[in-house]
Amino acid sequence: MISFKGRHFPKDLILMAVRWKVAHPLSYRAIEELMDERGANLDHSTVQKWVVHYAPLLELEFRKRKKPVGRSWKMDETYIKVYGKRVYLYRAVDKEEKTIDFMLSESRDRPAVLKFFKKAIVSSGLPEKVNIDKSGSNTTALERINTLLWIMAFIDRGEADKILE
Repeated sequence: MISFKGRHFPKDLILMAVRWKVAHPLSYRAIEELMDERGANLDHSTVQKWVVHYAPLLELEFRKRKKPVGRSWKMDETYIKVYGKRVYLYRAVDKEEKTIDFMLSESRDRPAVLKFFKKAIVSSGLPEKVNIDKSGSNTTALERINTLLWIMAFIDRGEADKILE
């Protein structure tokens, strides 16, 4: 449970401000104005502190309540612009198009794909099948993971993690 003890504003107001910042491309000053319209006199730096503090905690809570996904995954990557900077969006979905996981990365290489697969496997378990495009980084990362799974059948987990890196 996330604690709001010691905060000077109500829980619902804090959560609304954090949601606006995470879900929409709003500046902290724009959120400050929106809060002012609702009668909450606060500074934009307060909203920034709430986002830094509560966004990771909320992500952990949401991941705990994540519904199970299918064992057949489709994984792809594309680039998007975030604050004017080009980044790569890695995404995996199951057969019913339910999002398994996603990740933003500055690079499009094997370490980034491996990091994404680790994150997705930790949050959703091992897939039976993964469909990918012909990207070289995706192919080599998936081959590395398949090798790791084969090796894990014969050695302990600590050794397998060293091989994955």
